[in-house]
Amino acid sequence: MAAPGSECGGSDGGYRDLRDVRVELDPGEARGGGGGGSAVCFWLYLSSSARPSSVILHQVTAGDDNKLPFLALGEGNKLLLFPLMRLYKEAPATASFYPWTDTTNLSSTNECPLEKWFHIGCEVTENFMRLHINGDLTAEIHLCSLSGESDHQENANKISLVGNDGKLEGYMYNIEVSSVLGTIQEQYAKNPPFKLSIDYSSSDGIEECDDGIWNIVGGKASCRRNFILEVVLIDAFGEPVKDKEVVSSLVYADNGMVVEKSRDDSEPPLLITCEGLEYPAISRPLPIIRGRALFKLKISQLSSKCDNKLFRIHFSTLHMRRYPFLEAYSKTIRCISRNRTIRPLGSGKRVSSATADETDFLQGLVNADRVNGRLHSHGQSSVVHFHTPKFPKIEGDGMAKVVDTNKILSQNKHARKMVVSKEPQNAMGTDTSTSNFDSFGSGSSWSGSDVDDVETFSDAVVFRYCLDSTYDRSKFLRGAAPTFNKEDLVKLADEISLYSGCSHHRNQILMSKRLLREGADTWSMISKNNERALWSSAVPGIITKFMDIAHSVNRGLSEQDLEVLRGIAGCGEDIGRDEFDRLWYWLYPVAASLSRDKIKKLWDCTSPKWIEGFITMQEAENALRISKEMLKEPGTFVLRFPTTRSWPHPDAGNLVVTYIGSDNSIHHRLLSLDSSAATAENLQDLLLQEPELSQSSRVDRLPTAIRR
Repeated sequence: MAAPGSECGGSDGGYRDLRDVRVELDPGEARGGGGGGSAVCFWLYLSSSARPSSVILHQVTAGDDNKLPFLALGEGNKLLLFPLMRLYKEAPATASFYPWTDTTNLSSTNECPLEKWFHIGCEVTENFMRLHINGDLTAEIHLCSLSGESDHQENANKISLVGNDGKLEGYMYNIEVSSVLGTIQEQYAKNPPFKLSIDYSSSDGIEECDDGIWNIVGGKASCRRNFILEVVLIDAFGEPVKDKEVVSSLVYADNGMVVEKSRDDSEPPLLITCEGLEYPAISRPLPIIRGRALFKLKISQLSSKCDNKLFRIHFSTLHMRRYPFLEAYSKTIRCISRNRTIRPLGSGKRVSSATADETDFLQGLVNADRVNGRLHSHGQSSVVHFHTPKFPKIEGDGMAKVVDTNKILSQNKHARKMVVSKEPQNAMGTDTSTSNFDSFGSGSSWSGSDVDDVETFSDAVVFRYCLDSTYDRSKFLRGAAPTFNKEDLVKLADEISLYSGCSHHRNQILMSKRLLREGADTWSMISKNNERALWSSAVPGIITKFMDIAHSVNRGLSEQDLEVLRGIAGCGEDIGRDEFDRLWYWLYPVAASLSRDKIKKLWDCTSPKWIEGFITMQEAENALRISKEMLKEPGTFVLRFPTTRSWPHPDAGNLVVTYIGSDNSIHHRLLSLDSSAATAENLQDLLLQEPELSQSSRVDRLPTAIRR
């Protein structure tokens, strides 16, 4: 029989605060003949405040005020399961206290995870108790039954499991009690709960200071800038959740109260941009597509007008009760005006959302500006790490490269005309960049009309390109590439490679002219000059264009590949131009990489399948697991294209190897394919540079066509 309030399917009714939990158990079922017993199972979510000695569930009997532990956290935050009173002689006594060293219990082998869902199953029979965690049997103990003693017959069926009276913040989901044993694995596999979180690897337009606070430019419409945050809604198995909506709001960091619109303000504090238009964020929820939703936000309320208070962005699922696991809060935000002077950041700052190419040049730019008697730090902030790993880390691990700041300093001494925009000011003197993700905007110095007024190419243009966000670079190239000839683009690519000491930008700039032309042609073909097109109608055209660019005749795009593309675009049943551009800026560099002969042979080889198609980082990690808790052998790897790198990001179109290291954990490393033909042809050598992969039989079995 199911416990009261144990509705399934992720509905609000399935979630219960520990304070409200009360489950009736009938120990008499455990004494039944024929090996019968009882089983109770549920999903558990504990807050970060949980500590050893915390009792999760008490066991009580009718007419007795004494509460004895049934499920608790022991030393090392390991789960402890105690025998049931009035059923076993080893049940805890009234005087039992933490650490319960003198009390019989079952203990889990691993530390209990906090702020994460996990499944617990308890089996009770006449002589045994068993503890299951995430579907696996963790502990078992033989106990002495009281069933033969007449003194315990009368009240043996009056036991309740109750919550902890608010002393521990926690939640349960889908509590079920059954008189049939062997059903715990089945209960574990169905209707898992889910959790909302923020994927900081996809954020943009944010400066993080050394104190961990985000600086975001807001205020008036002419000054404020877009910033991007992406939320993820996945279930306990890491699978994306569908058919949900998430809404954002601006709240005070100290108390979580919503920032209200003041009398003098005609605009709401937080705005969201959809299809080029701005709306109050609180009134414009976004649908979850493949477990993700991308929020383009602006803040109109300055911290200075709110007693210098700090803010957070609050995300929550729509039409559901508020629970910590269905909410997500950003880091603390200081909303500043555009002309505010930002103090320089030192070399010990932590990288948060800045992309690799932005952090590469920050230290060099600071040194370069000292030549002109100024010290300036740009909005996408952070540090440079002065070390070079064998493969740059990606997708949340941070990325790092070495910058020769002395070379940049020397080159800047011979700087030419320092003009970026039409405004009569030093281009590097004040922070005039913008992250307007939907239009060029009057405040942007990368607007298309500026291109004609810029000397080709001043140091300011080169530095600005290196320093700005990926979207701002794409905005510049969208305006510049159609008007520049091939020689101009080659010159720009060469100068940026020279100033940066990094050639990864080169291919992205050189491909921009064709990328934009092919993208415009493809959109015209699938939209038939309409503003939007049905996704089902667009798919054939996208597949045809992809195979044409990739020169692939044997392998197109699978249903899984198309779902990933749909998630990147962020579209539903139909697709608009902005959504198509997001898709195209990711897909074209991938297709261009696959057009290279050696990489194409890997793509075309499907037995074995060397490149897993278009999969997310989570899907790649799942492919390396035998079960949720067990990984495959070290050295096993998957090749994939990172879904968070789009043109003109220097890593767009490159491969990532996701592999199991010797530490029995999953790692992600970038395989850069863009600089030379030799690099692309010697993919095996790239893989073998990583010692943990050098012993992998999969590397040794790479197709003969790509091996030397």
